[in-house]
Amino acid sequence: MRGGLEADAVIDERYQVIAHLGSGGMAEVYCATDLQLGRKVALKVLHERFAADEEFVERFKREASSAAGLQHQHLVAVYDRGEWDGTSYIAMEYVAGKTLKQIVTENGGPIQPDRAADLTVQILRAARFAHRRGVIHRDFKPQNVIVDDEGRAKVTDFGIARAGASDMTQTGSIMGTAQYLSPEQAQGHAVNARSDLYSIGIILYELLTGKVPFEAESAVTIALKQVSEAPIAPSAINPAVTPELEAVVLRALMKDPQERFADADEFIAALEAAASRIPSPAAIAAAEAAAAALPAAAMGAIGPGLMGPPPPVSPPPPLTGVYPVQPPLREVIAEVPPRTPPPGPRRKRWPWLLLGALALIGLILLLLSVFTPERVQVPNVVGSTISVATQRLQNEGFEVVPVRDNSERPRNTVIGQNPQGDTTAEQGSTVTITVSDGPSLTDVPNVIGDGRAEARRKLVAAGFEVEEEAVASDTVKINRVVAQSPDRGSLYEPGKPVTIEVSSGPERLRVPDVTGKTEDEARAALDAFRVVVQEKEDAKADPGTVLDQKPADGTLQRGGTVTLSVAIEPKLIAVPNVVGRSQNLATTLLSGRGFEVAVEEEPVDSPDKDGIVQKQSPEPGGEDVERGSTVTITVGRFDPDLNPEPGTETTTTPSTTTTTPVP
Repeated sequence: MRGGLEADAVIDERYQVIAHLGSGGMAEVYCATDLQLGRKVALKVLHERFAADEEFVERFKREASSAAGLQHQHLVAVYDRGEWDGTSYIAMEYVAGKTLKQIVTENGGPIQPDRAADLTVQILRAARFAHRRGVIHRDFKPQNVIVDDEGRAKVTDFGIARAGASDMTQTGSIMGTAQYLSPEQAQGHAVNARSDLYSIGIILYELLTGKVPFEAESAVTIALKQVSEAPIAPSAINPAVTPELEAVVLRALMKDPQERFADADEFIAALEAAASRIPSPAAIAAAEAAAAALPAAAMGAIGPGLMGPPPPVSPPPPLTGVYPVQPPLREVIAEVPPRTPPPGPRRKRWPWLLLGALALIGLILLLLSVFTPERVQVPNVVGSTISVATQRLQNEGFEVVPVRDNSERPRNTVIGQNPQGDTTAEQGSTVTITVSDGPSLTDVPNVIGDGRAEARRKLVAAGFEVEEEAVASDTVKINRVVAQSPDRGSLYEPGKPVTIEVSSGPERLRVPDVTGKTEDEARAALDAFRVVVQEKEDAKADPGTVLDQKPADGTLQRGGTVTLSVAIEPKLIAVPNVVGRSQNLATTLLSGRGFEVAVEEEPVDSPDKDGIVQKQSPEPGGEDVERGSTVTITVGRFDPDLNPEPGTETTTTPSTTTTTPVP
């Protein structure tokens, strides 16, 4: 393929280009019409520079086959793949709408937090569906999420992006969009489902703030920030982000994959819980309307700071937990200057001593009241995740020290705290939280590609139970492992089941009976198969009708060949016998068979023969002749004037010929 495709260009004799939709790092995308099924598709055509790389093309095909098996309401479906003009292409579902990137750009900033949470949950549902089937996206970004006119998010390039290898190359360049890469991906390490969750966390961050957390002039610098820098808290950019929602975002963006959500299910649960506490736009509007309806006198009675902007308040000093060191009481006393007794008679000293003692006691009480830290209630965070617990304690002014311990509770769940929840402690003091490190975990071995017996042996030796699921596969041999859950290298509790998906070979589908249907109807019914048409002359069936099919019934693997025999008009046909029939009937019979009719007349001696065919050429019963050729019929004409009484003179009138065209 040279350059871009022009409108109306036909790809692989099936897809007709309508318009160019966009360009990516690995392919050009076009809107096209499927000429066989009459529907719009998005056609992704691989760049020519990749088409020469056999290994890349093979990965492109393999990942396209994996994505073709993903059918979900939040995934753009993959219909077909093939090769054309020296490159490869993929036909996908065409979704009319805008990408998330376009929505954020057009909005000029963050979108409503509840809407951001809803869109992210839809993306996570698509990720969950694919992860359970062993497919990792590797290139989640707003440009790969399309929102249709009904507000439904659909993820594209699932399984295809993996062929693009969105990670660092040996030269340090990055393929893909660096702003959305996970730290392990930016370092060129192996990725898994949690890498996708990190990228989705960045999408959520951008929806809430209108910007990505890490920006720089070069992709490599951005990748280094992904590895080493902490993001700015979303609430510092958009105050509408609640503490619960911010805690979800920050956990998704943890540098250590083990500190992130364990899977998409946990991410969804945390995000939905946080979203449930976001005030709805309707509730905010109702409160504002109620406030606006209050009379001015009531507003004045309420006072400043409630119905309008609050008066300026000096910010309190930061709570550091460190307070000024006061001089010892002995030094305070020493600083009081000695009293010089006045001249004259000696007075009693005890009243002055009493006043001095009372003043000293008052000073001590004053110092204690000023410099004694305030005691506040310690939140109960047992059962919360480490990120939520840390955020809640810090909001109350406490320092947080986490310690880890193995337990049966999920990893990163708080299982204890000191001081206990609902007690009081000095503001700025330290609260120690005990965080579950999960049970004693073991690495899950890699069994993808192994035979089922070998996979069982490895997993049982590592201490796991084994569950099997049979799945159809066009690329993996029968009885070999296609996918596993949890993924290879995951830390997992011994004794729990590891699910392996074992290939049952190519998917087999029932072959429908299409005899008697038109060719177009048959092709639509056989969409999952390769259709081969053989033409067969048949004078009885309507042209284009399916006369026979092979195989006629049973099952066939997806993409297998079904051969159809389709009726066409015969080229040579027999001439019907019209001698003895009326001229009109003879003309109708011959015209209906596709012949042109020429009519000649000759005199006859009886009125019974008038208008009746006396002979024809070619004669019936001879060889078949070509459709559209001419048949001449001779029709009798009786005229009394041409048959006088015996003995009178007879005049002969020559015969005439007329030709009747085929209607």
